[in-house]
Amino acid sequence: MPLESNWQPHRQHRCKDIPPELCAWLLDTESLTLRLQQLCPGRFEVRVIAQQRGRPAHSEARALGMRNGGRALIRQVQLLCGGQPWIYARTVIPVRSLRGRLKRLAHLGTRPLGGVLFADPGMHRGMVELACIQPGQALYTAATAHLGTRPPAVWGRRSVFTITRKPLLVSEVFLPGFPAGTAARRMWKSR
Repeated sequence: MPLESNWQPHRQHRCKDIPPELCAWLLDTESLTLRLQQLCPGRFEVRVIAQQRGRPAHSEARALGMRNGGRALIRQVQLLCGGQPWIYARTVIPVRSLRGRLKRLAHLGTRPLGGVLFADPGMHRGMVELACIQPGQALYTAATAHLGTRPPAVWGRRSVFTITRKPLLVSEVFLPGFPAGTAARRMWKSR
């Protein structure tokens, strides 16, 4: 089995250990979808790579408080600007969470999940965890599978979101095509 990424609470990472152009993005707790839509007006899109029920990785199940062997809806997408993949996102929603208001999350299609999460007044975001994702790790393989050239490593963040006491886990991996430095300057100017 491929190795899992080593996720650590964001407080354990110092910006000097993270590529400087990505630090602000990895630590930002606002909606990444909204930020990308602002950076890429009219050209932002979601490409669904896969969505099916399956067993999450061990660390994903642990983060969600799931039993070993528990099943979840696993959604993998790319967030693109003008056809260029900027972000790979993996969402794990325990089957038990897909009830009531959250049932709609199984039918998003190409609509961004972030828009739904951050629009819900009852949404709570847990701690942000970061990882430098390396070749040989399952998440690296999934995130870079559709890239022409694979980078030596990629950085990602993940959080457990809770709506009506039902958890889901969102992991976001910043791909080499993301213009982090330019985008960070625009992001902080707009605040």
